[in-house]
Amino acid sequence: MNALLAQLVNLLGAVLLMLAFAMIAQRRVLSLINLFTLQGAVLVLSTLVVAHVTAQSHLFLSAGITFVLKVVLIPWLLHRVVDRLQIQSDVETLINIPTTMLIGILIVIVSFNLALPIAQASSTLARGTVGIALACVLLSFLMMITRAKAVPQVIGFLAMENGLFFAATSATYGMPMVVELGIALDVLIGVLILGVFIFQIREQFDSLDIRHLERLKED
Repeated sequence: MNALLAQLVNLLGAVLLMLAFAMIAQRRVLSLINLFTLQGAVLVLSTLVVAHVTAQSHLFLSAGITFVLKVVLIPWLLHRVVDRLQIQSDVETLINIPTTMLIGILIVIVSFNLALPIAQASSTLARGTVGIALACVLLSFLMMITRAKAVPQVIGFLAMENGLFFAATSATYGMPMVVELGIALDVLIGVLILGVFIFQIREQFDSLDIRHLERLKED
């Protein structure tokens, strides 16, 4: 039974990786937010599976916090920001999508090779998910550096934390509850600060293109 549930965690990890690829290829802001919400839902399911198998009660609380933050609250805040700023245009990319996807494939290959020694030394339920988690983090970072607008970069930052959380729950059975609560609070505060930052960019430059910030250096 445990082996079957371990395969389920690996499957959910594969879904998480597919969603990360979909995010780097996505051009619509609203679709990007929806993909992030799906990532949160997958994280909730994987955390619940690991909690059930390992009987780690704090993981059930972690799953609840993840659901509230990443499936309900943060997507709602992002939708509010998009509505307030009336963002309807496509996401502008600094590198074309096919090239970004090729770079993403290389990142996945490198991630799995880097994580292989760690996975072999691990004795946890889903040790194979280390490579998936590392690939998700690096793909999210790739999304951040290839987007010219502020909102997709915020989503990329949040998606990076998703990858780290997946690694913590599936490969190490979670972090101490105090640490998890602290990270959850930091993420929420970070989203609020970034929201204020986005509004300031829009008010100052009438655009969310972060390349306008280079004007501040010239001034």
